[in-house]
Amino acid sequence: MQKAINIGIDEQARQEIGQGLSRLLADTYTLYLQTHNFHWNVTGPFFQSLHILFEGQYSELALAVDVIAERIRALGILAPGTYQEFAKLTEIKEIEGNISAEEMLERLVDSHETVVRTARAILPLAQEAADESSTSLISDRLVVHEKTAWMLRSHLQS
Repeated sequence: MQKAINIGIDEQARQEIGQGLSRLLADTYTLYLQTHNFHWNVTGPFFQSLHILFEGQYSELALAVDVIAERIRALGILAPGTYQEFAKLTEIKEIEGNISAEEMLERLVDSHETVVRTARAILPLAQEAADESSTSLISDRLVVHEKTAWMLRSHLQS
């Protein structure tokens, strides 16, 4: 029998925060996969710079999914971990087929902004429960995704 969790956050708040973090995990993993796909398949005159840019971004996202999943587990919630679960939880749309480098950048901006909206929606839940660990994690993700969206958007401006 597992010992009850007693970290100063009541069961209902842990469940709500865990569900929100599960959506954040699904968005982050889906964005990781999308970014990796674009890294592999980008073409055109900016291939080298975008290939390297996307690699840095998917590497950061690979680390982030682990941190988010471990926080979900620390709250006593089972972290989603299958494509099927992620597909149900994410708002990020999958990209199929060959698209231009410019469209890849546009899609990544949209996807990072989707993650920002997900994080911003669950932040008040963590703050209200005085869950500083989740609040800090969510705030850190906001900084990363807002900055990344800005940097990607800057590639699109002439």
